[in-house]
Amino acid sequence: MEVRYSPDQNGFKTFSTEELRKSFLIENLFVKNKIPMVYSDVDRSITGSAVPSGKKLKLIATKKEMAADQFAERREIGVINIGDEGTVYIDGKKYKMENCDGLYIGRGSKNIEFESKNASKPAKFYFVSYPAHKEYPVKHIKFSESTPRHLGSVETANKRTIYQYIHPGTMSTCQLVMGLTELEVGSVWNTMPAHTHQRRSEVYMYFNIKQDSIVLHLMGEPEETRHIIIRNEQAVLSTSWSMHAGCGTQNYSFIWAMGGENQVFDDMDWIPMDKLK
Repeated sequence: MEVRYSPDQNGFKTFSTEELRKSFLIENLFVKNKIPMVYSDVDRSITGSAVPSGKKLKLIATKKEMAADQFAERREIGVINIGDEGTVYIDGKKYKMENCDGLYIGRGSKNIEFESKNASKPAKFYFVSYPAHKEYPVKHIKFSESTPRHLGSVETANKRTIYQYIHPGTMSTCQLVMGLTELEVGSVWNTMPAHTHQRRSEVYMYFNIKQDSIVLHLMGEPEETRHIIIRNEQAVLSTSWSMHAGCGTQNYSFIWAMGGENQVFDDMDWIPMDKLK
């Protein structure tokens, strides 16, 4: 497991492009038969993926970073499958995961394994985990059971549907909120005006981006913005003080996951367009 430490606002301003990417960008996800993970000091999130091909992959705790016997000993986990059909096994129980299905794994789950139905067309399990203070039950959320919210417009190039999977009102969690956003053809902005979350951090994982396309992810303070170039199936960490918004060279999808003090989805500090520099 890789451990990341994020800079404060002053240190952030001095970073080169490479330093920004090393601190905030997660490039090497979705490697066959591996579970790459990044532990961030920002709300102690863990971001990772599992692509099983011909065998099961077990999610295990790393003693040095987690000091736990099982991964979910003191954590909750949100999982979304962006690949072909697969199965997640939790303490012997099977959860069949179609494309874009989600799964909440509560604190105290001991044995967690990932498997693909077809080794040549594997599932791609993406997950984000935060510390948990209480046990809540495992819940499978089919894509058709997520809560859609239609936002944006063609005129502002951000017409999109936000699918809420793990969120208040549907299920109880300690702090994890998670979902998936799909932009319509012709729309490229994932949110605008940009915003911050003073009371929580967020992780974006961008996918459905063609090989010759990119997303320009904006970050930093409104008066002195920076950016990171994102490619397909890469994730980016957002601190509570950093704004975040993205613009692509095509429409795309992204999974968002948040953890922190407040779970209300609309708890955002919007930044007026005339404040951006």
